[in-house]
Amino acid sequence: MSDAIDGVNWGGVPGPPGWYEPARAARGLRALADASNLVQAAEAGSVLGGGGIVHGHSAAVFPAAAVAAPLLLGIAEQGHPAARDTALGLLDEALSSYPHAGYTRVATPYGTAVPICCAIAQHLRTRTALLGGSGKRGRELLADAAEHWRFEIRECVDDGNDTAVFGALAGRFPDGVQAAELHLAGDFTVLDGVALEYPPAEGSREACLRVMGRHAGELPPGATLLPAECGERVH
Repeated sequence: MSDAIDGVNWGGVPGPPGWYEPARAARGLRALADASNLVQAAEAGSVLGGGGIVHGHSAAVFPAAAVAAPLLLGIAEQGHPAARDTALGLLDEALSSYPHAGYTRVATPYGTAVPICCAIAQHLRTRTALLGGSGKRGRELLADAAEHWRFEIRECVDDGNDTAVFGALAGRFPDGVQAAELHLAGDFTVLDGVALEYPPAEGSREACLRVMGRHAGELPPGATLLPAECGERVH
């Protein structure tokens, strides 16, 4: 775990000047990974929560939180029980806090300008078994992550003035017509009308969305849809 933490150039992770402190991110994660009791875990959490990945007093989250998310999940799995609880608490705080203007997005394998909350939620979904077995807090984290849905486009079919979009849905698509960000090739655009046409069957992620007022050629396979409201979160 120490090698993974030290392998990140925390100074190269962007963050709002005067708020984000890269040294706190590195120091706090190392201390949390090494914590062997409640006091040590709490001290490490204070370092991370005081400008390392979030600023708890102002309820602000930094891009470093998305980078730290898989490391915190690793600590939750391998670390002391007190470190696990602290790591899950920090993930909960990061998911619910709002970022500063100009520092609201991060690069991921499925988009170079993904809202911080959506990036964190995707990391949480990759560890469903861990979180599902981590008590109430872990289950609540998974439920909160589901609100930050993600849809991978695989195939589109024109349907009048709309398009039926088939693909894989992660999380829970809300009822009604939603605005969504369409991420493709390092850029994104906002779609004003997206609705769930067919939900996934139990045990499957396959679903169909209806994108209103758009043609299939505007929605290429490989693109990703994310909630537009997440992109509007600003501290």
